Amino acid sequence: MKTIKLVLLLLATSFVMMTTGCATFKSEMKGVYPSPPEKNIAAEPVSVLFNFSHFHQTKGLDAIPKLDRPHERVMGFDDFFKDALKEFSNIRSYDTFTDYAADVNDQARRIKKDSLMQQNDYVIRMQFVREKSFAPYFLGMITTSISLSLIPVPYTFSYSVTAEVYNSRGQLLNNYSRSASLTKWVQSLLIVIYPFYPEQRKKEELYVQFMHDIFKQIETEKIMKKL
Repeated sequence: MKTIKLVLLLLATSFVMMTTGCATFKSEMKGVYPSPPEKNIAAEPVSVLFNFSHFHQTKGLDAIPKLDRPHERVMGFDDFFKDALKEFSNIRSYDTFTDYAADVNDQARRIKKDSLMQQNDYVIRMQFVREKSFAPYFLGMITTSISLSLIPVPYTFSYSVTAEVYNSRGQLLNNYSRSASLTKWVQSLLIVIYPFYPEQRKKEELYVQFMHDIFKQIETEKIMKKL
């Protein structure tokens, strides 16, 4: 009986959240590259493999971070990556490979990944992680439901990215990290300001900033040189 009540409460909360206002605000990005950008125009063109991994975790509920399935990746990621590539000036060609949990049982994909790593001059491994804490999130949903969304409730999601640059010999040349958070406030009256602070746009801005800033730093440091 308690389980049924809990399920009904969660369903009611979800309905309330979908039909009320919410506004999302983005924090400042941590780890921003402080130096002015500098192009690596004189460098000989190189080939690069971009190896992406997208993780999610609900702390207090998930034991470990889990890899996203294809449909769970942030919407528009390929467009963000393509736009951020403009930061580089000496990439002759590139390949991409996205890790999925099912790869552990897919030998063909593992072989393909190894082959791409051997074919390219450099490998840039990027791990994107989004997290939330289960207890505050659950208690927030209860508050939203009980108050019929009259009480403003914040839901905070943490985002981070780490990037590692390797040469063709597998040597780590440098690593980078960026982090930020999104706080979504839910309340009926927030429907008035929702059009100016939609969650999807703030999430996109965050990913765009992550990749542009890291790629800008890699370019400025000129670490991708033909061996």
